Amino acid sequence: MAKAKSNKKYITQNRRARFDYIIKDTLEVGIMLFGSEVKSLRQGHGSVNEAYAGEKEGELYLINSYIQEYTQASYFNHQPKRARKLLVKRKERDRLLDGVRRKGTTLVPIALYFNERGIVKLELGLAQGKRKADKRAAEKERDWKRDQGRIMKDKG
Repeated sequence: MAKAKSNKKYITQNRRARFDYIIKDTLEVGIMLFGSEVKSLRQGHGSVNEAYAGEKEGELYLINSYIQEYTQASYFNHQPKRARKLLVKRKERDRLLDGVRRKGTTLVPIALYFNERGIVKLELGLAQGKRKADKRAAEKERDWKRDQGRIMKDKG
């Protein structure tokens, strides 16, 4: 079966997430933004590298994400590091929060992107932290795959 082509236009990706965590499950969620935040994201001024998702008042929020202020927004601008509400169905939210309540798991943002309809979406992962030995093994495997590709390229 052919893989469907993805029409995602990535704004920012958290490249460290897959290195620092074992991603057990991923979910595409919506995010509540102000107009000035969307305009700033269209220019590519956003980051989820140090962000995480957490529970606040029974809802999921993206905490510590950075979206630069939009310069043309005058006095209706937003705060760059405010907590942003995530839009998920109740059943999914409960499943994610049950996973977070277990020891050693957290909700990590993996990527922020525009979908095919131009709406900002967040790829959220239920993750467990890697130990130092796991990181070394992953790095060793990645190096071997790279060397393997070079060997195959030279022979072919």
